[in-house]
Amino acid sequence: MNFTLLSLHLEHYLRWYCRYALSYRDLEEMMQEQGVEVDHSTINRWVLKYAPELDQRIRLHLKLTNDSWRTDETYIKVRGAWKYLYRAVDSEGNTLNFILSAKRDSKAAAPFFRKVLKGQHIQPPRVITVDKNAAYPVALEVLKAEETIEQETELRQSKYLNNIIEQDHRHIKRVVKPMMGLKTFNSARRTLSRIEAMNMIRKGQVKGVNQGDSVSEVKFIEAIFGIAA
Repeated sequence: MNFTLLSLHLEHYLRWYCRYALSYRDLEEMMQEQGVEVDHSTINRWVLKYAPELDQRIRLHLKLTNDSWRTDETYIKVRGAWKYLYRAVDSEGNTLNFILSAKRDSKAAAPFFRKVLKGQHIQPPRVITVDKNAAYPVALEVLKAEETIEQETELRQSKYLNNIIEQDHRHIKRVVKPMMGLKTFNSARRTLSRIEAMNMIRKGQVKGVNQGDSVSEVKFIEAIFGIAA
């Protein structure tokens, strides 16, 4: 198998793993059906090595989001311990950004907001909707004091209005659930970066890809990695 063909197959396999609810052993069997003999531990190494690449490459192709943010954190188990995945979407459900944190406090929330604000597809928030977590008001005051965020930005604490991001969490957790590779904080962070990237593509956030159109998803990924069938 030549390098281009191997790269094409590898991207397809990694796409499946981070797009659907599959374990490494599931993917190993699927690859065997296509005549590719690869141990599940090798697939694990592939994911950890190449996972962040997709997240980095799609950034220039993301559509602009709106200025109404929905922010929340969900739980992800890493090596038997719960960690916190901070996530934000806009009012239409488009992903803004994410960060994995060992803590659930203002010292975790503030860096998350800073990361979101650096996104090229992000509009500065007019309003940020959060739940009743006391860390968010503290974090927002820190950002206003350092002039990272506009003074006029409204913080709105409403669990009801945050249903949209809680629904979005479910897709991420559905994909993560069968995985056996979240053994370290770094491996979890790298794997989640690709899952989140695939979620953005699935939702039609990248230019030229329609929501839920798997054919255009494949063509887009092939194009940004410079590979073709």
